[in-house]
Amino acid sequence: MSDRAMQEPTLLLLTALADEPRHGYAIAREVELISDGRVKMRTGTLYGALERLLGQGLIEVHEEQIVDSRLRRTYSLTAAGREGLAAEAARIAATAREAARRLGVCGETATA
Repeated sequence: MSDRAMQEPTLLLLTALADEPRHGYAIAREVELISDGRVKMRTGTLYGALERLLGQGLIEVHEEQIVDSRLRRTYSLTAAGREGLAAEAARIAATAREAARRLGVCGETATA
């Protein structure tokens, strides 16, 4: 992973796979849940992003099954994906702490 911040779709997809392997539809549901309904991934966008992440070595095919005569792939994080996600989570947390400090809300939850 580079030192650049992850794009939000990448962050959401990796987060969706952080706790357990999932197939495409379950990943899309998790992304919607994680983003509190803000992000809804269309099928073409989702599978394009999964192929990109496979190519980058951040995720891998965990399992392939035939379900209702169709191939269903289950994806999981690779060690590199887990490492990249952890680094991004730390970067975001540090930025949030600094924002809270500057706002004078350290230890409190800021509300909009």
